[in-house]
Amino acid sequence: MSLLVKICGLSTRETLEVALEAGADMVGFVFFSPSPRHLSLATARELGRQAKGRAAKVALTVDADDATLENIAETLQPDLLQLHGKETIARVRDIKQKFGLPVMKVIAVETSADLAALPGYASVADRILFDARAPKGATRPGGLGTVFDWHVLEKLDLQLPFMVSGGLSADNVADAIRVTRAGGVDVSSGVESAPGVKDAELIRHFIRAARATEQLMVR
Repeated sequence: MSLLVKICGLSTRETLEVALEAGADMVGFVFFSPSPRHLSLATARELGRQAKGRAAKVALTVDADDATLENIAETLQPDLLQLHGKETIARVRDIKQKFGLPVMKVIAVETSADLAALPGYASVADRILFDARAPKGATRPGGLGTVFDWHVLEKLDLQLPFMVSGGLSADNVADAIRVTRAGGVDVSSGVESAPGVKDAELIRHFIRAARATEQLMVR
């Protein structure tokens, strides 16, 4: 199976177009007001139309209620819901059933102890995303440029597709893929010139680096 590359936190037509033309498999849109990448529904509708049929559209939410999710689903028409909060296993199951969309649950990782809840989430989610645990006092759970110890996932026995994120960049994505053997990588702050400001050349560079690593591992 080929490596999936996700560019998350896109917020302008220009940078979305760069990601699409560079070959991103997934494009992520953030619906969480404390984030510098937060989108209005009007912008989401416009970007969703631009991405339709060209890459999978991923809606990132954090402990969102049903009304919020319904607005996002109707406006963006996402292919995947990314749940980045403290959603319980039961909540993940309910969201999947209610909205009829595939769900990717994010699990924050610092040590192997953080994987204790993985079997439960893996039983209800369609995909898992491992991200670095946010430091205490952080106002948001991701997009902070923090890397976790990938060796925590080195002997992972998970039948479900999974991706890794957290502080990835063109410089370290090869190591992340090599250590974790993840089926996908997700980047946000690692392709930005400032928080929430995507950089076209960094996006292209990241996707090239990920693809080059994929080719080496297939050989």
